[in-house]
Order: sequence, then C-alpha cells, then structure tokens
Amino acid sequence: MQFGQPVHETHPHILKPSEITPGITAQEYWDRRASLAHRLPEGAVAVLTAADVKYRSGAVFHAFRQESNFLYLTGWNEPESVAVIRNTGKEWCDFAFHLFCQPKDPAVEQWNGPRNGVQAAIDIFNADHAADINRIDIILPDLLKGASQVFADMGEPGRAGSESSTWSRLRRSGTSPGWPSAISALYPHMNALRAIKSPAEIANMRKAGQISGRVITDAMRRPWTSEKDLHAFLDYRFTVGGCDGPAYIPVVGGGRNGLCIHYVLNNAPLHPGETVLIDAGGEYGTYVTDISRAWPLDGRFTPAQRDLYEAVLRVQRDSVALCRANANLSLDDIHGRTAASLLQELRDLGFDGLTQRDLDRLFPHHVGHYIGLDIHDVPGYGRRVPLQSGHCVTIEPGIYVPDEDRWPKHFRGMAVRIEDSICVDETSPLILTTEAVKEVADIEALRD
Repeated sequence: MQFGQPVHETHPHILKPSEITPGITAQEYWDRRASLAHRLPEGAVAVLTAADVKYRSGAVFHAFRQESNFLYLTGWNEPESVAVIRNTGKEWCDFAFHLFCQPKDPAVEQWNGPRNGVQAAIDIFNADHAADINRIDIILPDLLKGASQVFADMGEPGRAGSESSTWSRLRRSGTSPGWPSAISALYPHMNALRAIKSPAEIANMRKAGQISGRVITDAMRRPWTSEKDLHAFLDYRFTVGGCDGPAYIPVVGGGRNGLCIHYVLNNAPLHPGETVLIDAGGEYGTYVTDISRAWPLDGRFTPAQRDLYEAVLRVQRDSVALCRANANLSLDDIHGRTAASLLQELRDLGFDGLTQRDLDRLFPHHVGHYIGLDIHDVPGYGRRVPLQSGHCVTIEPGIYVPDEDRWPKHFRGMAVRIEDSICVDETSPLILTTEAVKEVADIEALRD
C-alpha cells in the first residue's frame, strides 16, 4: 500500500513508530485536537480546510505546503481536505474528529502520485470518522446541526483574497444555516495553542537550526563570486545535511544589495572587499529556522566593517539575553531596548545628530517575530504578549546605511543584520542556531 506522504511502514528511515510527521507522534496530534476542543464552548465545532495546490503556470504546480493550522492539528499533508473537530462534553478528552479527504483513485494516482485515502485517515491519522470529500455537501450539514457555535477561518488573518477553494465551495453550497455570518474566528484559539512550543517542536527547530547553522558557517569558509552560487550552495546543503529543504527563499545580498531587507533576486556578482548579507534557514519535520549573518567576502573585515558589525553584534547579544520568561518582556519591549542601544552605538561611531526618526531609516524593521511551523508564525498573535517559556522568536537587529552624504562616508552602502532563532526558557534563552558563528574572530579564523 502506498500513501500520499511518508508513514513509518513505508519510510522507517524518516519516521519512528507512532510518529505522524518527523518528531511528532500520533499522541501529540491527538492532544492538540483535545486541547482545541476543550478551549471551545461545549457543543461548538471547529472547521478547517487544507491548503490549495499552487500553480506556477498551466499544469505546472509548486511543491504542496499544507495550511499550518490544519497541519498542526492533523499531520495530514494533502489538499482538498476538511477537518471538523467537535466539543462533545465538559472533559478535556470529550471531542470527535472528522476528516474529509480525497479517496484512493488508481487512475488519478498514476498521474499525480499516491493519496492517503479515506481508510488511512482512520487507521493512521486517528480520525473518528472519515469520508470522501465529494460527499461533504451531504454530510457536513448534519455535523453542524445543533452546534452551539461554529469556529473557522476562511482566509489567513490579515491577508485579503486568501480564501481556499474548498471554503469557496462550502460557501456556495450554503450547507450551513447562517453561513458564513454565524462563524467565529478560530485563529485566536489556534494561536494560543501554537505559540507555546512542545519539547518535540523545540527539538525539531533545534535540529533545523543546528543543520542550517553549520551550513552557513561552512559557506563563510569559501570564496564566492556570485550571489547565485551562494544561494544554490545554501539550498543544496540544507537538504543533503538532513533538512527537508530550505524554509524560504534566502536573501543573498552582496554589497549594497544587502540594504534591501527582502532582496531575493540573488543574481549579482560578489566583489572582494565587500560584505555579503544572507538570511536563510532550513526546515526539519515541518518546523523552520531563521538565521541572518553578514561577513566580508575576502575573509577579513575592514576597520569600518568591523566597527559597524561589532556594534550590531553587541546589541544582538544583549537583546538575545532578554529572551527569558523571568525578564517579563514582550517582543515590543525588546524592540524598544534594541532601538535605544543601536541609537547609542551609532552615535558612538560618529553618526552625529542622529535622531529616532533617523534610526527608523537605518533600522526599519522590528527586532523579531515568532517562529515555528512558519517563518512568521501565529499571525495575529501580539508582539505585546510577555514572553513565556516555550515561545520561540527571532532576534535580528540590523543597520542599513544608504549611500547618502548625510551618513559617515566610510559606512555608506554597508548592511549588517545578525539574526538567531531563540527558544524562551524561564531564566535563560536557548539559542537554536548557535552553530552559525558570529564573532569577528571566529569568522576570520575560518579562512586561516
């Protein structure tokens, strides 16, 4: 029997017994569904749809990426699927899980690859009930009948036009009385669950960080003459090193290209005497890591490069140290302290008359964001929430000096961003990406 994604029986080199995805067991997925159901009012129903297949052009599709909340609750990695979770009582374990999915179809699978199928939804993914997605118009009304409340997200929070094709179909069918006006937002409940990572999630992120950090350190050892070659090296080595692949399109910005925060063209030559700024990371077991580093292409910092780099590094170290629960600080609090420290560091470097408005130009982004299944994890979860044990965040101060007369000449055109992925603990931060070296002496020693 073949399935639409790895299972232990077919891929024992990837999954251990009882694991649904690498590192995450069937029990943990069950616990997540139980926790969600327990958060909802008695008799309430949560409805989630899988992501759509994304097409590059015509019939050419991108690799499938499951909708993160759907993946978090089910481990199911196929499109055209709907999960329904119903609170059936007052106890934590009182819930029912229904999964609608594509049935096995040998003719279709010959073209598009195997599917999990309806029976696997029960036998492997522990659905209480499973059915053909093509019957959802008939079955869903009964599941929603008598629900005290319906929770769902028809699109990604904060993104217009992101409604999935399955949601569009459900809306057109009109199967639920009052649909969609009677629907309450599900994502606040999902964010509350996903924001605090389990030990298994942290282990996956640590492995992604370890592999990715070693690859980035190895990249610093080598001479590079083009952004394209460095980009290809990172993607390839993340994969052969043990990650599922790159977590996102990397930034590989040589010289002034590093001034663009999300520069991903990665097609320019790299020149000795300049620095290169990279923002890259791999994914392992559906969890990602996020790392930024900047280093001199010929292996040695010039005095000006060293001064600016070490100023950012001092601030980054101090900000990372604040990622502990007993500091009782939020990401916004840490951002404020980071900005104040950068302002003082730049003044000490001769950025005379520097104001907060000037700093907003030189440091235009936030110091960090949550990280987990997504690079910008739990969208809609506030940055004013005090950090707790199990929160995972990035800390990434950066300075980007435009080539303009108002800035000190020897710093113009330089870009430095230093970013690590961090897991918050009670009394200290756990740096998930420590293998990516960042001390000046360590970077320069790589070429010795």
